[in-house]
Amino acid sequence: MASNGKGGGNAETEADGGTGQITASEDIRIKPVVFFGSAGLVLAISIWAIITPSGAQDVIGVVVGWISTGLGWYYFLAATLYLAFVVFIGASRYGNLKLGPKHSTPDFGLFAWGAMLFAAGIGIDLMFFAVSGPVSHYLAPPEGRGQTVEAARQAVVWTLFHYGITGWAMYALMGMALGYFAFRYRLPLAIRSALYPIIGRRIHGRIGDAVDLAAILGTVFGISVSLGIGVVQLNFGLGFLFDVPEGVAAQIGLIFVAVLMATVSAAAGVDRGIRRLSELNVVLALVLLLYMLIVTGPIQLLNQLILNIGDYVSRFPSMTLNTFGYEPPTDWLNAWTLFFWAWWVAWAPFVGLFLARISRGRSLRQFVLATLVIPFVFTLIFLSVFGNSALQVIRGGNVRFGETAMEFPEQGFYGLLAQYPGAAFSAGLATVVGLLLYVTSADSGALVMGNLCSHLPTPVSDSAPWLRVFWAAATGLLTLAMLLVGGVEALTSATIVMGLPFSFVMFLIIAGLYKALRLERMREDALIAALPGSLSGRTIRGPVAERTWRRRIARAMSFPGPRAATRFVDEVCRPALGKVADELRAQGARTSVTEETDETSGVPRLALQVGIGDGEQFVYGLEPVETPTPQFATRSVPAHDTYLRFEVRLAEGNQGYDVMGYTEEQLIADVLDQYERHFEFLRLHHEATAGSSLPGHRPDTAETGPDERED
Repeated sequence: MASNGKGGGNAETEADGGTGQITASEDIRIKPVVFFGSAGLVLAISIWAIITPSGAQDVIGVVVGWISTGLGWYYFLAATLYLAFVVFIGASRYGNLKLGPKHSTPDFGLFAWGAMLFAAGIGIDLMFFAVSGPVSHYLAPPEGRGQTVEAARQAVVWTLFHYGITGWAMYALMGMALGYFAFRYRLPLAIRSALYPIIGRRIHGRIGDAVDLAAILGTVFGISVSLGIGVVQLNFGLGFLFDVPEGVAAQIGLIFVAVLMATVSAAAGVDRGIRRLSELNVVLALVLLLYMLIVTGPIQLLNQLILNIGDYVSRFPSMTLNTFGYEPPTDWLNAWTLFFWAWWVAWAPFVGLFLARISRGRSLRQFVLATLVIPFVFTLIFLSVFGNSALQVIRGGNVRFGETAMEFPEQGFYGLLAQYPGAAFSAGLATVVGLLLYVTSADSGALVMGNLCSHLPTPVSDSAPWLRVFWAAATGLLTLAMLLVGGVEALTSATIVMGLPFSFVMFLIIAGLYKALRLERMREDALIAALPGSLSGRTIRGPVAERTWRRRIARAMSFPGPRAATRFVDEVCRPALGKVADELRAQGARTSVTEETDETSGVPRLALQVGIGDGEQFVYGLEPVETPTPQFATRSVPAHDTYLRFEVRLAEGNQGYDVMGYTEEQLIADVLDQYERHFEFLRLHHEATAGSSLPGHRPDTAETGPDERED
């Protein structure tokens, strides 16, 4: 089901001959290798765990021990490098580039977008760890003595660190890479597309299938952790409210309810399902937050919040690479930092793809800033308020509450609410918020995993409803299997294992995105270098000049319909492109002009294609784009309130300017301007890749990108 957001138009769904993406005319169908491979592995692991839970627990324990001992340092280093790259892109000149063509606009408003950013990347685990995290770090810190003021400061800051910008940077990395290649280069909205600059068209083969399959496996285990945590916590919450017994039977029932709700939401699509749940979720979470702030005492909590912010900022540089190399608390690292970094990695494909799906039209800078700031600000406040409230209870003398929250973390949140008046109201609200967080994770995951398994006609299309239902059910089955193996501890251990392979893929994605962004900079340099030659042909004198400026006024004041657009094609576009093609052909170039009817407007769409060398191709297309007539229009327009523009599309995307009303000579001049600019780009590219000994070599343009063509 396609989103009904802006920008899903025909001009954005046509095939780009160089990249090999899917055309709008193709039906939605599954990728057999990805679907059957990932589904088979998930079902096999689930059945194995259900049949022999003790054997599965032993195997997972051995693998986790090997990873934590031999590769713990790698998780710390990888997480830091992901963050550094994302911040660099957002702060650099690359930040001005959009996740989509230059003329694209956001599909969602700021509040709806921010709500989905938050709800997609945070699950019910936020409530689970908001109390158990600070309490555990306070009573048993990784270094130093517990139950001191310093331990209290460390307790909240370690929790913020595990939920902080390091993890959100992983989401931002995946989201901007996937959105960039999908919406700007019209590649499929899939993990494999981010590797196009490295492996080219092989992303459509077995290598691409393997990348998507690894992403699905990491995703399904990452989501299962949240669902497992949610099942255990909601089971306790229902027992707290309605005396529902804790156990496997109740947890199976909760998994069934969550899968059912996730199925309905995912089948409804982004706009009608996930978006509405996300907005409701944020509002209710804010109500719960304000309740705790008021009943606990806002002055002390606000003082502690400001202290936590200062501690987080000042301690972050040392914490981010603190491997405890001299005296490592192995059990603590496995349970906290290593688990959280692997968990963020496992969630990164799913959340990144979903964030890309909802962020078309945003600039890279906007995307990075919003992804790192909007969810984290709420998370910081939420964790600080509930974490410090729990520490106040313990430091006030109720150590038993702290020990219970540490040993049985699912009881911590409800145990804290029970310390204050109105526990029935707050616990009921917490259960609703937890259920919504539970469902928004499951439905977003089902939607994304279904999309990864499918060939989709456009980046804003969604997979078949039955496929989303399958993945919602498969995730529920895996959650149940891991709970039978060893509860939440088994889920966290499995995540450390499954997150490792995809962490290597993320470094390949960094390399691919960086190469593509450097290509964008090279194109800008080519435009600047070719600009004097473009302007030199614009000086017109004599009687022709008077006709030209009068024509420009008439062009600016006209809002043509389909008949005028068709006449423009017949009188100007077709002859101009034909003459250029004939002359280039006479000079020995492989040239062709293609023409087809635009399905929306019924007006012809033309493209000039020129082969250059062995594989490079220059493309100059003329796309009819239906546009709302502006309110300031002073001349009469057709009965409908739209008019047609003819916008120029090159191989790298729509250029956003209108040539409707150009004379034949002006259009030919524009084609040649773009052709000369392309040659200047090729020259800069050749110098950059041939070696630094060449004159004029620029180290910052030394890479290739997704516009390279392969035979």
